Amino acid sequence: QMQYAESGGGLVQAGGSLRLSCAASSSIFRRRNMGWYRLPPGKERQWVAFISTDGTTAYGDSVKGRFGISRDNAKNTLYLEMNNLNPEDTAVYYCNTRPADITKWGQGTQVTVSS
Repeated sequence: QMQYAESGGGLVQAGGSLRLSCAASSSIFRRRNMGWYRLPPGKERQWVAFISTDGTTAYGDSVKGRFGISRDNAKNTLYLEMNNLNPEDTAVYYCNTRPADITKWGQGTQVTVSS
């Protein structure tokens, strides 16, 4: 059964960068389209970025040009490179399939961007 463990979050100043990782527990990962999502304080969960099994990517409008999604199927790991962060990026970040399996949310990793 697939489980996800997100890591790499932290406190960063506006304009800074972070790299998030998501370790999947099963090699089924390599056969799944994957996404990063985030839950900002007081808001609903948002989709952030997508990567298909063949490496095709897509991004939400608010992060386009600043964030980069990638995957390492040999390591069953998903990544999110985040650059030029701003306070509106403050959220708990999660990985999941795309579309998301609501039964598979992990604990996420907190990203806090100070102004």
